[in-house]
Amino acid sequence: MTARRPYILIVGAGIIGASIAWHAARSGARVTVVDGGEPGGIATRQSLAWINASWGNAHDYFRLRVSAMEEWRRLERDLPEIRVGWVGGLLWDLSPDRLRAFVAEHQSWGYGIRLIDRAEAQRIEPHLAEPPEVAIHVAEEGAIEPLDATLALLAAAADLGATVVGHTPVRRIALKDDRATGIVTDEGTLDADVIVIAAGAETPALAATAGLSLTVSAPANLLVVTAPHARLLRGLVMAPALHIRQTADGRLMAATDVDDRDPDVAARSLLETMSGLFRSKPALSMESHALARRPIPDGGLPVIGYADGVEGLYVAVTHSGVTLAPAVGRFATREIIDGIRDPLLAPFGVAGSRARAKATLAPRS
Repeated sequence: MTARRPYILIVGAGIIGASIAWHAARSGARVTVVDGGEPGGIATRQSLAWINASWGNAHDYFRLRVSAMEEWRRLERDLPEIRVGWVGGLLWDLSPDRLRAFVAEHQSWGYGIRLIDRAEAQRIEPHLAEPPEVAIHVAEEGAIEPLDATLALLAAAADLGATVVGHTPVRRIALKDDRATGIVTDEGTLDADVIVIAAGAETPALAATAGLSLTVSAPANLLVVTAPHARLLRGLVMAPALHIRQTADGRLMAATDVDDRDPDVAARSLLETMSGLFRSKPALSMESHALARRPIPDGGLPVIGYADGVEGLYVAVTHSGVTLAPAVGRFATREIIDGIRDPLLAPFGVAGSRARAKATLAPRS
């Protein structure tokens, strides 16, 4: 007799929720994805979408990120509509001494990272006005258009029978005898075998309705997108003042930390900084800007796995959502459906403590 596949209900239609939905539907599960806004997520839409293992200095986290980069290549094969621009990353937003130590460490771990001089940096990015004296280059890093990839995953999941429901805020997790049995929305209760919270920065509020205490901060940084421009960048550039890339259609996307300035003022300043990065000092036209709020679990490391003391409740929240998405989708699906936890997830379980479950209202999820 064929084992019954679970009904999985995923809260959050950003790139993590979309990846879990597609992997689970592909594995034969019945899947519903519910989001309080437009499917595609909030942090996902505002991401620079750098796919890398340059950050995350803990070795366990580095290994997970490298695996996720390999999973992106697998995902490209499985879903041809998803394409990663493996354009490489040029980084110098650390001091020279820290850059050298960083390269030595990551080279010892087998990462394709190199320390380069000013001449090579100029060769890699010939339009830079002032190439750094010392920089890091990783040819195997890349970027995607995050919203396009997320919607492609959701569409592919729907083609496999998944249901995607937008504009439906989830108010709380439904519980019975310390088991998550469904979600409560303004339209009623949806029951399922497994509830997955993949709601980014809103995860703690929703988890708290099941008595689970999690800490996830949501610091803001500024993302500015220009109108299409002639090619200025070949790959990703991580400079001290900003992180920047150019999309296939010519738009420049730059992100930087924000201070107490008015976002409009900060955006205009960042646009000037973007122009000053290049020798030609191009006249860039701003198409949009937004405060991008990134969900960062306590300690900066992912939280992925079943919640202790709440049967049937699975949590998946991480800052590096774009990089980790295909790995989280594959590994979470295997754990939920087959009961097998990938060793790469071992250090990143749900460490939140159980408290008294309260039927409080969660924000839009």
